[in-house]
Formats: sequence, C-alpha cells, structure tokens
Amino acid sequence: MGAMAAAGVTSPARIKLKDLVAIDGLSSQDYKIAVASLSQSLRNFNAAIIQVPQPDDVLLRCVLDSVRMFFHSKPMVGADNVRAEDPQNWNRTAGYYAEPQHFREVFDYRPGRMNVEGAVVTELPPTGLPELFAILGNATRVCLDAIACSLEMRSFSFTDLLDNMPLKPGEMATSVLSSCCHNRPGAHHPANLLTSEQGALQLYEEDADKGLLTLMKSDKPGLQIRDLQGRWFVVDADLGPQDMILYTGTSLYQATGGYLSPSFHRTDNNADLSQAQGSIHLGRCTVAFKLMPRATAILHCSAMTAAGHAIGSPFQHPVAVHDFMQRTQTMDQLLARPGVPTFSFTAPVEVFVPATSQLKAAMKRKKQVSRGKPLAPSKRLRLEAQRVLKERVQEIADAKGLKIRYCNLKECEEQHLNAAQSPCGHLREAMNWPVGVPFVHPHDLPNKAKQAFLEAYEPGWSANQDSELGMVEVVQDQHGQMLPFLMK
Repeated sequence: MGAMAAAGVTSPARIKLKDLVAIDGLSSQDYKIAVASLSQSLRNFNAAIIQVPQPDDVLLRCVLDSVRMFFHSKPMVGADNVRAEDPQNWNRTAGYYAEPQHFREVFDYRPGRMNVEGAVVTELPPTGLPELFAILGNATRVCLDAIACSLEMRSFSFTDLLDNMPLKPGEMATSVLSSCCHNRPGAHHPANLLTSEQGALQLYEEDADKGLLTLMKSDKPGLQIRDLQGRWFVVDADLGPQDMILYTGTSLYQATGGYLSPSFHRTDNNADLSQAQGSIHLGRCTVAFKLMPRATAILHCSAMTAAGHAIGSPFQHPVAVHDFMQRTQTMDQLLARPGVPTFSFTAPVEVFVPATSQLKAAMKRKKQVSRGKPLAPSKRLRLEAQRVLKERVQEIADAKGLKIRYCNLKECEEQHLNAAQSPCGHLREAMNWPVGVPFVHPHDLPNKAKQAFLEAYEPGWSANQDSELGMVEVVQDQHGQMLPFLMK
C-alpha cells in the first residue's frame, strides 16, 4: 500500500489537531510530520484519525450522549417526518427528519437556518450543537489548510469556497453538523413508509459525501471506507475519546483536479442487529461535521495550476457549486475518470533528509516533469476567453437576434470607446459588454482586457485568480524553497 505499507503501517494515521495548526514563520518538525502523515493517510486509506484537544472531547462525548437520548425518545417515524431526496435543497436541510430507505433518522444543525423556510424546531434539539459546530468547523478548516500545504498550494487557497467566519447578519451556513441514528429499534415501519422494493433491508449503502471534508464520531463501529487498493475496512473500530474520523468529499476532489480522491464509505445496516443479539439493541449514533462549499462559489483549479500541477481535461473548466451538487456520479464513474494523474504524497520518514540532498532531488524532479507543466498564463487566458465567447456571449447575441461585427482593436481603443456614438456602441450596450474593453474578438484582446472580459461573463474568474495565473513562475519559485521538507 505504497510507502506506508512499506513502513508497516496498516491503518489510517492518528494525528493531533494541534500539530496541524500552521503558524507564521518557519514550520516546526511536528507540523511537517503531521502534514506528511495526513497526506499519506488520505492517499492510501482515504481517511485519517484526528485527535481533538482534551477539553473538546468532553463536549463531544456530551453531545453524542445527548444525540442518543434525543433519538431514543422519539416515537415511531411518521410519514410527515420522511424527507424526500431533493438535490435542489442540498444546503437547506435543518432540524429533524427521517430517511427510512436508509433506515436512519437525522437532525441537521445549520446556524442561520433553524426556524427558517419551514424548518421550525418545535422541540428541544440535542444540547451543545452550536458549541460543537464552532469547534469542528475550526478543526476542518485547519485540516483543509494542511491539505493545501501538502499539495504545495498557497495558504488559505480554499478560503474563497467557504462560509464567512463568522457569518454576517442574515447569512445562513452551508456547512452542517449532522446527528444521525441508524437502525433505532421501533423507529421504522417498512410496510407504511417504504415501497416493496425499499422494504428489503439493504446490507450496505455505498456513498461519497459531496462536501469538502467530513469529521465524524460514532458511539460504535459500523463505518467502512474503501482504501487505495479497493478494499473495504472498518475505520471507527478502535476510536479513543479524542479520536474522530476525517474523510474527503467530491467537492475537494473537483477543486484539487483529481489529485485527492473522494472517500467512498458505506454503513452495514445489519451490523447493529447482529451485534444486538443477546443484548439491548440501541442503534448506532453518529455526529458528523460536513464542511461544505458555498452555493454561490465556483470550483476551480487555478490554485493547483499556480502550484505547478498539471490539471486534466475533466477539471480545467470552472463549475458552479450549486450545479456541481446536482450531478449524480456513481463510484464507478469517479474511479474511471480519464486523465486524472496519480499523486504520491511524501512519506513522513523523509522529513529528516538533509536539506541539501532534498534540494538536489527537487531540482531533478522539476526537470523530469517539465513536459507536464500547465499551459502558459497567456494561452490559458486566450482559451478561456474563446470558451466564454462560445458559451456565453454568442448565446446572448442569438437570444437578442444580434449579428456580431467586431471592430479593429486600435480603431476601437482610440475612437469608439470614447465617442458618444460609434458603430459598435449599440452592440456593446445590448450585450452588456464590459466597460472599457474594446469590442473586438476576445482572441485579439490584451491580457488585462481578457481578464475584464472573463470577469464580466464568467463568475468563476476574478482579478485575484487571474493575477495568480500571471505569477505562476514566481509562485513556483517560492514553493521550490519549501520543497526540502516535502519532496524527494
């Protein structure tokens, strides 16, 4: 199983959360080892065990006990509590609902969404949810920044995908703290709530979260994750009081250009029933914080490109988060995606190699992968401008019945833009052409004008993102100075 298997590691790494917290200045040896261990564990096992600080495990245990009492005090699930799956409302669930097709009950806590849009809470929710939401939200952000560091990306590269911290007045959280109870005795009545096809108890339910990261704690084993070799293993079998399971989702897979695979997981719905023979069956309760991208954000790989990674064709075009969440992709479809490069994380034992030797190895590796460098920034801008022209601008012109006749660049810059009346004035106004940009084919625009064109018609392009593209070589040189402790 790669470097970890060679080192005799047969289970996900256990990493202290405090060791993953980045500080200004040079990184400590603990931070280097923690980041490398997290990277290697996610690479080989699609999961890692994060140890929260000791004061936080008390709150975690109290919330898990409160969740268990909350669900066990509920009556049998009625038809009014059953939630139909609606991809359009992926970020709007709140409060209590049941999913009898999966034999589980759920209570979702989202700050700003309680008592909103029909999610009126008429009963006392489990205690400690706001406090645990804040703690686990910070923990997942720390883990996300550590993953960015392992991929040689700039600090806080994923911040633009996340909710504001704290939320502004009137804002509603996209991330969710989800409490769940599987197979609670007496909770479900298949004859009343399920179709004949759903009535048969499924042995497993395989899935991959659509968010960025999930941090989960359970009161008994039952979660299985698929490792790099395609084998399923129980990941929560030997959890200590401070241990939580960290695994990745498809949004992070998209944002990293396929370099970080999504964690496919499944729950044995019959596990609790078999374990309950001769004992009291109470079901299996879990608390999971799901770090989700904002619905209005754009999933793009510009930060990965700036870090020097070659991005495959399935990930080169930005995609709106809300549109991405509507996609239904099976495990086979994700695993069979063409052109996704295999990324090998650095093993923790390589942290102690002398810097001079590592620097020589890094330079050698840089020469070896020179053929796989991303497109030049100017060429990338040109290709993106042509794509937006076909997908956005031409659609507007067709809808309004306009025939586009582009001007000469020099003539438009010197005469048309500043004139009260010009041959292209009515076309620019009708098509909402960006102010100050000559009305010429985007292929012929200067780079700055291309950026303004993209910002006007493609929300995924911002000035900050494009400025990063213009400084690819500078960023690569800066990251080259950080390679001695991360690369061979």
